[in-house]
Amino acid sequence: MKLFPAIDLYGGKAVRLYKGDYENMTVYNENPLEVALKFERLGAEYIHLVDLEGAKDGTTPNLEIVKVIANKTSLFTEIGGGIRSIETVDKYLNNGVDRVILGTAAVNDEEFLKAAIQKYDERIAVGVDIKDGFVAIKGWLEKSSYSCFEFCEKMQALGVKTLICTDISKDGAMMGTNRELYHELSEKFSIDITASGGVSSIEDIKALRNLDLYGAIIGKAYYVGAIDLKEALEAAK
Repeated sequence: MKLFPAIDLYGGKAVRLYKGDYENMTVYNENPLEVALKFERLGAEYIHLVDLEGAKDGTTPNLEIVKVIANKTSLFTEIGGGIRSIETVDKYLNNGVDRVILGTAAVNDEEFLKAAIQKYDERIAVGVDIKDGFVAIKGWLEKSSYSCFEFCEKMQALGVKTLICTDISKDGAMMGTNRELYHELSEKFSIDITASGGVSSIEDIKALRNLDLYGAIIGKAYYVGAIDLKEALEAAK
């Protein structure tokens, strides 16, 4: 299983939200590149970036720092948050980013999603943010009409190769990950699934690895020292 340490970006800084609440934000580092270089030194091969400002309004205010991380580290770099046009996809993928994650746009604009997959294939992933069993959009501020499983089924049928599934109720709460959800997803779908939200212990990582998931994202647990990244990388293998 691949482990993706995460950096959430806001105002060019590395931050974390609690359960997706923009009013409940902690700044962990003023220089996200420093954080990314540390991940690399500790043995990480992948990094998961989220532009929290972009997620709200569909812009790319943190593009420059994303480009710097993608080009000054050897990490496989994926980015999500506010990617709602093919121009934005091009901007990221032509500037060193390896994969982009579509969220709101994958729910609201099927034609764009199809065009992006046709152009970039496996370099397009879809973020499935789950709130009360439904897919949430616009930086988790709204709920769509899709149930989680219905949406995943549709994504698989459209040829999406990777889904990043986040249980919002667990995100940043340090209460463990939703193992039942990921078990069900891995049983139902043949698509690559990355678990996100609430990965807060080495036990969580081992449990997810045993489900034969493609990947897991680690965020707050790293920043508050609950998980040692080196140990987590070993557990993921």
